[in-house]
Amino acid sequence: MAFDFLSMEKNKKQRIPEWIRVKFSAGGEKEKVFNIIKSKGLHTVCSSAKCPNLGECWCRGTATFMILGDQCTRNCLFCAVKHSKKPPPPNPSEAEKIAEAVMELNLRHVVITSVTRDDLPDGGAAIFAKTTLAIKKKSPDVKVELLIPDFKGNTDALKIVLDAEPDILNHNLETVRRLTPIIRSSADYDRSLKVLSDTFSISKGKIKVKSGIMLGLGEEDCEIAETICDIRKNGATMLTIGQYLRPGANNIKISKFIEPDKFKYWKKFAIELNFMSVWSGPLVRSSYMAEEQNCK
Repeated sequence: MAFDFLSMEKNKKQRIPEWIRVKFSAGGEKEKVFNIIKSKGLHTVCSSAKCPNLGECWCRGTATFMILGDQCTRNCLFCAVKHSKKPPPPNPSEAEKIAEAVMELNLRHVVITSVTRDDLPDGGAAIFAKTTLAIKKKSPDVKVELLIPDFKGNTDALKIVLDAEPDILNHNLETVRRLTPIIRSSADYDRSLKVLSDTFSISKGKIKVKSGIMLGLGEEDCEIAETICDIRKNGATMLTIGQYLRPGANNIKISKFIEPDKFKYWKKFAIELNFMSVWSGPLVRSSYMAEEQNCK
C-alpha cells in the first residue's frame, strides 16, 4: 500500500507527482520500536520532524533518536520540530536510556540527532558525547552516527563531541548559500562548512564526515553544483540529497518537485567528485537507510 505524505497539506494547488509515494508499513517490529521508545520517554526525529519514512524504518527495527528534548531554540522554515526560546533542561538519564534502547533493538548502526539548543553553553555537545559513550559501553560493536547542529561555531564544543569518537559525524547544509538565511534560522552557510572542515582536521580523517541537502526550495542547478562541491572540499565523503516535503501549513511551500532522473544526475555529479557514499532520491533523508549508506 502507499499514501501521499503531502495529502495533509492545506495547499491543494500543488499536484503531488506519482513518484512521491511513501510506503505504508505495519507489523511487529514497528510496534516493538514504538513501545521501547514510549516506555523510556525518548524522542525520535522520525515522529517529531514528521519524517515520511517513519513506517518503513520502524518496521525494519530502526529509528533516529533525538536528544536534548523535543523543543528547538531555532525555527527553520522547513522543519516540523516544535520551537521554544526556553526549552526544558535536558533529561540527565537520556543518554543511558538511549543506550538501553539501542541494545534492546539490537541495532548495528544508530543515528543520534538533536534539536538545536542555543540556550546551553556548549549547545548540548556534552550530551552528544555522553550518549555516544553510553552506547559504545553497552553495545561496543554498534556504529554510532551523530547528526549535530552547528554549536554556533564553537570549536571547543565540537571537540567535546569528537573526543567521544563517533564513527560518522554529520552536519547538514540543508540548502544552497543564497537560501540559507531565508530558510535556516540563525544559521550561516560558511559556519556549517567549517563544522565539516573542523571535523575532518581535528579527527585527522579518522571520523567519516557527512552532509546533506534538500532540493525543491527554489535553488538553481548552478547553486546545487556549488554546494555539493563546497561540501566535498571541506572534508565530507558522504552525501545525501532529497526532496523537500512540506510537513505542515506553517512551513515554507515547495518550489518544485524534482524528477527522479535529476536525482540520478546529482548522484553521478557527486560520485565524480570522489564522494565515498551518495544517496540521492525524492525520499532520501540524512538517516534513511543509514547503515547501508555507511556500507557504500
